[in-house]
Amino acid sequence: MSFITLKDKLPGIVGLIFYKRSTAKGIGNLGQAALRGPSPLTVAERELIATYVSSLNECNFCADSHGAVVTELLKDKGNTVSCAINNTVTPAISPMMRALLNIAGKVQKSGRAVTNEDLQAARDLGASDEAIHDTVYVAAAFCFFNRYVDGLKTIPMRTKEDYVEPARMLIKFGYRPPNFIGRFFMKKMMKNAMGDPA
Repeated sequence: MSFITLKDKLPGIVGLIFYKRSTAKGIGNLGQAALRGPSPLTVAERELIATYVSSLNECNFCADSHGAVVTELLKDKGNTVSCAINNTVTPAISPMMRALLNIAGKVQKSGRAVTNEDLQAARDLGASDEAIHDTVYVAAAFCFFNRYVDGLKTIPMRTKEDYVEPARMLIKFGYRPPNFIGRFFMKKMMKNAMGDPA
């Protein structure tokens, strides 16, 4: 049970968005900028960084949510997500992306853990300064999101399959706070995923 009473018992950050609308806009805009704004990194690469950092932070809701987005985007049955989380060398993750994930993992521990050597390794593999910036930005943003979700002990969804339809919605609509119709369908979908009647 969550530490606070969330409207309709919605899971994860969705419950928090519906709990306090005055913070929802800022949260949505941060997520949209980090994961959908202009970047040399693809949407899938940024979602993979979000998944990786969330898994390091042991934030199940965020790791499973964003992992489902990566899987839907890549249509690879979760292989890339599994390889990133388990630190497996695979052609699905380029050497440059592996170097950027290393930087993201350092940010998860502490911003000061990132070294010049980490940055140079990424640059040597083709990462631009903007790609490095966006990696750190996404990693730092997800440390915030993870702590927000887990600091209030929000509930995850029941199964990994329950994250698939929300992932498709995120791919289609992004992270800006949803309009009235979007809110209605998101709430209905999440309640269904939690096993409650719509």
